[in-house]
Amino acid sequence: MHPHLTTPYRDQLQAQRASLLAQLAQQRGGLVDRAEAQGRAPQPEESHAQTATERELAFALDERETAEIAAIDAALQRIADGHYGTCTECGTDIPAARLHAAPQAERCIHCQEALEHARHA
Repeated sequence: MHPHLTTPYRDQLQAQRASLLAQLAQQRGGLVDRAEAQGRAPQPEESHAQTATERELAFALDERETAEIAAIDAALQRIADGHYGTCTECGTDIPAARLHAAPQAERCIHCQEALEHARHA
C-alpha cells in the first residue's frame, strides 16, 4: 500500500491505542494492573473461591488487552516498514473495507478464517 494511503489507518491505530491505554489506566486506578489490584486481602463476606475467580478474570482481561495493544503496535510497525495492507500469510492485498473495520488486521479474510479453523480443530 502506498505510504500516503496509510495515513488514515495510522491515525486510527494511534487513536485506538491511546484510547485503550487511557481506558486501562482508568480501570486499573492508575499504574496498578487488575491482577495486582485483585491481590488485596479478601473481605470477610467474600469466599476464597470468589476471590480466586476474580483474580483469574483479571489475568485473562490483562492478557486480552496486552494482545490488543500488541496487534496495534504490530500494525503500526507494518506501516513503518511499508508492508501494511498485505496479508502476512499469503501476500495478497487486504481489502480496504477490512482494514477500515479492523485496521490492525494482518491477514486477509481467507487466511484469518483458515487460522481460526485450525485453532478450533
